[in-house]
Amino acid sequence: MATDQPVVPLAEGIEHDQSEWEKATAAVLRKTRRLAEDAPDSDVWSLLTTTTLDGLSITPLGTADLVADLPETGLPGEAPYTRGSGTADPELTGWDVRGWFTDPDTTPEDLATELENGANSLWLTVGERGIAADRLATLLEPVFLDLAPVVLDAPEDPVAAAEAFLAVCRDKGTDPHALTNLGAGGHDLEAVVRVATLAKEAGVRGVVVDASALHDRGASEVQELAWSMMVAVTYLRALEAAGFTTDEAAAQLEFRYAATDEQFPTIAKLRAARTLWNRVGELSGIGEAARAQRQHAVTSRPMMARYDSYTNMLRTTVAGFAAGVGGAEAVTVLPFDEPLGLPTPFSRRIARNTSSLLIHESHVAKVADPAGGAYAVEKFTDDLAMAAWELFAELDGLDELEGVADLDAAAERLLPLVEAVRDDRALQIARRQRPITGVSEFPNPAETLPERRPYPVAPEVHRYAGEFEQMRDEPVAAPVFLATMGPIAAHTARATFAINLLAAGGIGIGAAGATADVAEAVDRYLEAGAPPVVCLAGTDQAYGAWGADLVAALRENGASHVVVAGKTDIGQDASAAMGLDALAFLRGLREELQR
Repeated sequence: MATDQPVVPLAEGIEHDQSEWEKATAAVLRKTRRLAEDAPDSDVWSLLTTTTLDGLSITPLGTADLVADLPETGLPGEAPYTRGSGTADPELTGWDVRGWFTDPDTTPEDLATELENGANSLWLTVGERGIAADRLATLLEPVFLDLAPVVLDAPEDPVAAAEAFLAVCRDKGTDPHALTNLGAGGHDLEAVVRVATLAKEAGVRGVVVDASALHDRGASEVQELAWSMMVAVTYLRALEAAGFTTDEAAAQLEFRYAATDEQFPTIAKLRAARTLWNRVGELSGIGEAARAQRQHAVTSRPMMARYDSYTNMLRTTVAGFAAGVGGAEAVTVLPFDEPLGLPTPFSRRIARNTSSLLIHESHVAKVADPAGGAYAVEKFTDDLAMAAWELFAELDGLDELEGVADLDAAAERLLPLVEAVRDDRALQIARRQRPITGVSEFPNPAETLPERRPYPVAPEVHRYAGEFEQMRDEPVAAPVFLATMGPIAAHTARATFAINLLAAGGIGIGAAGATADVAEAVDRYLEAGAPPVVCLAGTDQAYGAWGADLVAALRENGASHVVVAGKTDIGQDASAAMGLDALAFLRGLREELQR
């Protein structure tokens, strides 16, 4: 078949070219009126290409030309480690399922239950935000520390936590597991060096490069990657200055990234992170084996919602899947009730079972780098790596990693960029272009939030659903009257849209039901007590036939603010349609209701 289009062989003797895909896709888009009848089929590319918060483009279809000029990614377990720091797992043991504990009242039985029912390692918050350091001996009494890695997180005093843990190991007469990490981090480089020295003597890791902390503040994928490289290089320099060799310093680091329910960006981010770290290692003189990045992926806190919290199970399942496919060695699936307070035994069980199901029933861990070779993923991985490297160079402000980094100065440069991304994301959420199920979409206004004990110190997280949830926390007493026009079948679509939209803002609804004309709709309105705010929901045909008369009649009978579901202009005060800034609309409507 003679053609200038790329040929895609589907089966022996059958070939299709790109123009056929464009034609089929264009036909669908014309039916939905997203593509004009006289527009060329090739316009589907621009219509369906998405742009990330970092300004990177993702095409709707991966093609071979996307990867024609990309560098080789090697094999799994080989530099540049894009395809994974390890090779395939023939025993199907999967990734390290890491259980998270921050409850000050955690018991030894809690840890034993976690390890006996699917978890491989423990992640313990120690100090003011969690478990007291002097309780570690009691808590870890039933744990075989040579078999189960323990990762500490003690931001207030990492040295004291590390010393307390190593004392427990000595008292038990055992060496800690080689994958144990004493968990130093933050901007206190003296503490990082001290803990790394203790870790080196004990034969374990001592430092965590926690990029998820920046993600919690609203950072994008590129920003999270660039910051992780900045922090890691700073730690390398500090450790080398303290007498560590480059390989010894690199061996002390474990990287923590957030995994979100946007699965392809998460997969690409983890792959790009390994590529970036390999490049840092090359420039820093780190041996090839020591350049293999060890990753711990934790499901995103900002993506979690307090309302309809059970939907968090869906989010964390997708995020856990993406973390495993992306090649993380350790994965923490956060309990679904994490936004509400301290998790319960039930929510911890669901969290660890999520990984167990992905590994042992879905067999996600059976293949190393299952996304490898997918044109769109490979291209996006490279785009993320290139953009993150450019931002890292700006943060570091130096050429070829020479000189002394200043994390505080780098943070000052980065945080305004994070705030800009946070604002862009918030606007997309407000316009419901990034829907949050159970909060901005399909809310349950009758829901009573489950009660959980509060955290010792509330985590600093910029939750994506936060602004909608604030309105839900303070529902408006006065309802909006929904003037549904025509039979139920005719007004259901727009009525459902209006009900969901208003419920997302903590606003109740009183619906008219089926109505045949202005008089019947007004009668229903008066029976409801003539609320001051009314929303019309009907078809365009009904709006044209008697919508303006209904608006006028409602005003005559006490309505002070009339909204129409749709873009028709029939003399209303406001319109509610797809694409509106839902937050601004709801805030304005709440003000009307509270007058």
